[in-house]
Amino acid sequence: EAVRVGNMLYLSGQLGDSDGKIVPVGIEAETRRTLENIKAALERNGSSLDNVVKCTAMLADMSEWPAMNAVYATYFTKHFPARSAFGTNGLALGARMELECMATVDQPL
Repeated sequence: EAVRVGNMLYLSGQLGDSDGKIVPVGIEAETRRTLENIKAALERNGSSLDNVVKCTAMLADMSEWPAMNAVYATYFTKHFPARSAFGTNGLALGARMELECMATVDQPL
């Protein structure tokens, strides 16, 4: 799920899935589920969305960028992390998007 090096946490790519199945109702719902998965993973590892410094977004269809971005923007209220994005084909489980993040961790090991 994540690897910690010093005070940095590197999250594996997260999908908009629950119980191994992709949320089936579109890019907005899938993005929301992905970010909820990221939020939970960060919290399990001593971090939070406020500590995210970099994200990489992979989309199966770049035309869905505006809809994905509208949801994404609601999750980062303190600051927007640096971000890269690219289009791809063949994401796991037939996902429309995957998101990976890097965050700082305030708690000591």
